[in-house]
Amino acid sequence: MTYKAEYIWIDGTTPTAKLRSKTRILADGAELPIWGFDGSSTNQAEGHASDRVLKPVASFPDPIRGGDDVLVMCEVFNIDGTPHESNTRAALREVAEKFADQESLFGIEQEYTFFQGSRPLGFPENGFPAPQGGYYCGVGADEIFGRPVVEKHLENCLAAGIGISGINAEVMPGQWEFQVGPLSPLEVSDHLWVARWLLYRTAEDFGISATLDPKPAKGDWNGAGAHTNFSTKAMRENYAAIIEAAEALGRDDKPLEHIKHYGAGVEARLTGAHETAPWNEYSYGVSNRGASVRIPWQVEVDQKGYIEDRRPNANVDPYVVTRLIVDTCGAALEKAGLV
Repeated sequence: MTYKAEYIWIDGTTPTAKLRSKTRILADGAELPIWGFDGSSTNQAEGHASDRVLKPVASFPDPIRGGDDVLVMCEVFNIDGTPHESNTRAALREVAEKFADQESLFGIEQEYTFFQGSRPLGFPENGFPAPQGGYYCGVGADEIFGRPVVEKHLENCLAAGIGISGINAEVMPGQWEFQVGPLSPLEVSDHLWVARWLLYRTAEDFGISATLDPKPAKGDWNGAGAHTNFSTKAMRENYAAIIEAAEALGRDDKPLEHIKHYGAGVEARLTGAHETAPWNEYSYGVSNRGASVRIPWQVEVDQKGYIEDRRPNANVDPYVVTRLIVDTCGAALEKAGLV
């Protein structure tokens, strides 16, 4: 008897990496082995030295094939055993271990947009639909487009054991969001990447594509982000730690250091309009969706909780955004004695 393992990895495409996957047939009970692939076809090697290595780091029940089949998230290594330059998970592992005592948790809100052909789902062949606003958390065939795909994706994520915590229709027609977390930095990133793979794979069966483009429709339409909610043990107990984390993200060169790694095309989305702060200005505030970082009103009331970094794009690499936030806030909280 055998089972199927779908090996999933992040390629070397720039400026926005793509997910790749392939299937391996394994004997029942066999452990997941390392595997190889042609890096010259994924922008991760030259043809004269094309072998790259897949190392399994997380596995999930495969909700599409069912049975004992699994989805396998992998890191990419060179044949000498060093992490490939596209392997952003390796750098996160180091930072997560360094600040493990702070018990960081993340919840990431993944926005995305369905396309059918060259148009967002729900857009007419010519012109534009009614202005945005009424579509947000809407109901009815005149406002909601793609719900069957969304519901099937939710079912698939739950069956796979993904830490998905909710879904909702977003501000623009054909635009949706799902949330993953709260989970540790490595877990939330692994789960989000596999949830993205399941989104693409689920939509494929409906003849629809899903995109993480941060500005899928030009003009007076909201972009697509990956709002990143973050807390440490101290922040979940102490409002001073909340303020220190928010301040730390705005100190010195941190705002620009983060922004340049918060997803391709971030300037097109962070304009200061459509519930964003300008990409080159840092701010934070309570209940302020026009700030770079929002402190939820309930956090101020309770004097403990979490912060929301609203700057990351929908196409951000979660391994990168979690690493940057843990590193910046973890070091600042440690220095301030708020751990």
